[in-house]
Amino acid sequence: MTDFPASHRDLLDAQVATLATIGDDGLPQLTEIWFIHDDGEIKVSLSNARAKTANLRKRSACSLLILDLGNPYRYLEIRGNAKLDDAGGAELAQKVGAKYNADLAQYDKPGDARVSVTIEPTKIYPVDMSG
Repeated sequence: MTDFPASHRDLLDAQVATLATIGDDGLPQLTEIWFIHDDGEIKVSLSNARAKTANLRKRSACSLLILDLGNPYRYLEIRGNAKLDDAGGAELAQKVGAKYNADLAQYDKPGDARVSVTIEPTKIYPVDMSG
């Protein structure tokens, strides 16, 4: 369980975040994702067929940026390592889907499976440059 700064905790309920992983070419790969803040942890449900999932399997280092859409001078960056769990993928997909009133499986191709990803923070940067 992580203590996120009180000044930015509201962003943990945001609708989208940007997940950055490192690709095979050493360059960042960024994707807008759905996420949940569950029991003090940031969790993401990913398809096992996606590049970001493959990237995290090879290199767990990642960064999640949550931008305050009402004030783009304010954001929360969470740097850390991703812990992947194949067994808990379907259960987490239901939790994430409940937040967004969506069935995540509808976005998967036949044969795809869901992976549960928990971001284990090593650094948390709350930023507010709005003055």
